[in-house]
Amino acid sequence: MYRLATVTPDGVHWILRRNCSVTPRQLGAMFVVLSGLSLAVAVFFWSQGAWMVLPFSALELVAVAVAFLMHGRHAADGEHISLQNGRLVVEREEAGSLFRVEFAGYAVRVDPPGDERSLVSLKEGGRTLEVGRFVRPDLRWVLASELKSALRGV
Repeated sequence: MYRLATVTPDGVHWILRRNCSVTPRQLGAMFVVLSGLSLAVAVFFWSQGAWMVLPFSALELVAVAVAFLMHGRHAADGEHISLQNGRLVVEREEAGSLFRVEFAGYAVRVDPPGDERSLVSLKEGGRTLEVGRFVRPDLRWVLASELKSALRGV
């Protein structure tokens, strides 16, 4: 019945994450290997009299470290949407910060995305929350449809 959701005895859950092929731990290991190789080459050329290679190698490694840290900081970003005991709970993690919103399931209106760039809107009273930023644009309609279907049973 559900394509994106998981049904458990305590409710329906949508776990939406970035598509990251490299974990932060693997990224750190790659940085250690890259640093070792780059520094070995720089030290070799420094020992041959090309002393400027070492500072440029260090500058390169600082730039790569900054890029890897920025990527690793957002690698675990995601959304967890759950419908439990008549409550729709949305938890979003971005760069290590957790954002949580609860809605009364019976009062939530789900608006599907208007176009490829828009997200699924959840509305209750005067509150609006957009979800689905970690879902491919072509699957946002599926997410909206599943949310509507699950909320009908509340």
